[in-house]
Amino acid sequence: MKPNSILHLLLHVLLLSFITAEDHGPSSIVFTTNGRLDYYFDIFTLPVAHPIAETRITDGHSVNFNGHFPSSTFFPNQTRLRSPNRPDPSLQIIYVTERNGFSNIFYDALYFDDSPSRKRSALEVVDRVQLPLLGSDRVSMKDKPSLTGEYLVYVSTHEDSGVPRTSSAAVYATELSSGLTRRLTPHGVADFSPAVSPSGVWTAAASYGEKGWDGEVEELSTDIYVFLTRDGTRRVKVVEHGGWPSWVDESTIYFHRRGEDQWWSIYRAILPKQGAVSTESVVVERITPPGLHAFTPATSPGNHAFIAVATRRPSTSFRHVELFDLVKGEFKELTWLVSPSTHHFNPFISPDSGRVGYHKCRGNLNGKKSPKLFLQNVHTAIPNLSVLRVDGTFPSFSPSGDRIAFANLPGVYVVNRDGSNRREVYPGNALSTSWDPVRKGVVYTGAGPEFAPESTEVDIIAIDVDQIAVKKLTTNGKNNAFPSPSPDGKRIVFRSGRSGHKNLYIMDAEEGERIGLQRLTEGPWTDTMCNWSPDGDWIAFASDRENPGSGSFELYVIHPNGTGLRKVIQSGSGGRTNHPWFSPDGKSLVFTSDYGAISAEPISNPHHYQPYGEIFMVKVDGSDLRRLTQNSFEDGTPVWVPSFIRPSDVEWPIERPSCGFDDLHCLSNFPSYGGVGAVPWFSSKPQCAA
Repeated sequence: MKPNSILHLLLHVLLLSFITAEDHGPSSIVFTTNGRLDYYFDIFTLPVAHPIAETRITDGHSVNFNGHFPSSTFFPNQTRLRSPNRPDPSLQIIYVTERNGFSNIFYDALYFDDSPSRKRSALEVVDRVQLPLLGSDRVSMKDKPSLTGEYLVYVSTHEDSGVPRTSSAAVYATELSSGLTRRLTPHGVADFSPAVSPSGVWTAAASYGEKGWDGEVEELSTDIYVFLTRDGTRRVKVVEHGGWPSWVDESTIYFHRRGEDQWWSIYRAILPKQGAVSTESVVVERITPPGLHAFTPATSPGNHAFIAVATRRPSTSFRHVELFDLVKGEFKELTWLVSPSTHHFNPFISPDSGRVGYHKCRGNLNGKKSPKLFLQNVHTAIPNLSVLRVDGTFPSFSPSGDRIAFANLPGVYVVNRDGSNRREVYPGNALSTSWDPVRKGVVYTGAGPEFAPESTEVDIIAIDVDQIAVKKLTTNGKNNAFPSPSPDGKRIVFRSGRSGHKNLYIMDAEEGERIGLQRLTEGPWTDTMCNWSPDGDWIAFASDRENPGSGSFELYVIHPNGTGLRKVIQSGSGGRTNHPWFSPDGKSLVFTSDYGAISAEPISNPHHYQPYGEIFMVKVDGSDLRRLTQNSFEDGTPVWVPSFIRPSDVEWPIERPSCGFDDLHCLSNFPSYGGVGAVPWFSSKPQCAA
């Protein structure tokens, strides 16, 4: 073959691959995550002997959580981790961090100012050597890291399970010197919250096994499995009903479960030192008493004196970390002494049992406020597409792309794309927003309570955001919501419960139902969350018509004249696919779904109503499904914008409140306990500064 022919062929192949990669023109997907932009997590530590003053040990950049104190012998020969000034760090930590749109695991070597003039309990980090332990080539959630020798053991979701409503969370071990990664979890199975035994030989994890996830959002119906850290073999179930395992020695595991009395409590599993290990041969006993919720236990090697736990007591609205004396059976305050009005998450103990770490919202440190983000970049490998998280629910962009409308529950707001000029344009409760494509400055929404039955008074209104004028377009008040205008601005499709069932209707965009109404769908089910395609040919919507009232929703498309109804995608039996929005070229949909199931134990996070919610995209014919977000939070209400927004974080230019998230709602449910409140704290002596 001639050189010119070879060059022509190569250019042809390259062009084809480029066209295939560019499925869409430059565009952006913007979505919201329940509470995520309020987190500001950093990792802190308190000394066990004198828990008076906290030391922040992560750097205040982005969010840092789920830490682990490795042994000081883990990196004896790796000079790349040593400070040029001080070869032996005061403290080492690995943790999960979300930076530059990626989830990763970092290692920090810390050097404290421990001069005699400083209090022992109030150390200050004066030097830091920081290193990412994993590459950024795999977009996935990372969780619950541990270091054992040269191996990093952690959870990742980078291998798609390929099965609807099946989690991709699996345990991996990466050799840090070579980068070689081995999957320890069997394919077709999901593992959560791994913990490595003190010797490093065994790993324990919470897992559904082969039975899979069944839609739980509070306590997962997991069991505890143990397997070899080196390759995942010799896997055996040791505990039925349990999560968040933590080893104290090679035969003792602490874990949590919600008991029959409905209190979350810590339990101990003692594995036989000889003979077969199974659920029949393992001895399980309850450790913490009822009267408070205790969960996410932490141990240290060989420490049979105490464990650290997170607690929720009836006497406080905040999650705290406490020590539990295993000999006396008593609790001891820890974080409540230094920050009583802050949530504290997922404790871990140093190898020498001298320190307890945890993460919490950093708030204002040293008089400096953490800037709150308006838009946060979320990395994607799809060419010509940026993905961003926005601080607002049900976002939508003006036709020129310079303004964003969103719901705040209550209130509808409009803001410039750079976060400036934030204004409330409607004070009442409203759900969803959409801009008129023709009439400048007009935003449609459904005004009234959210998640309400068919007869609830909810009406479609048009808001002139420049004149602050409101016009009601529906008149019967029968749960009219989710308006979406046609691309020519003449009609609006919306959901209404006027027949006794929530179906789709079309009305005039200016005069509303006063001059007529077209019924688009009809049946004893719910059709909702509709979106009109840019070319006007299709309307996408979510429906539970295959199993009405079940809470299971699939995505459908239909022509505006009522013909051509077909299903696009569903998330397995009983699954949810919601909030569809067309791509600018009308060939694809972005939506939120539980297709990827759950990725972490919900009790390890703040509250999320639907912690399985992730953002996906799919072609209108149901092919080429792609997952865009991977985390353990609740992502939802995506919008596809016909312009490319630079993939970088945008701060609010005005001061906005932060750290305003809820703890897991089920932890506020306190079962009765013999007519008395929660068990009290016990401290042998008043806590004083050293």
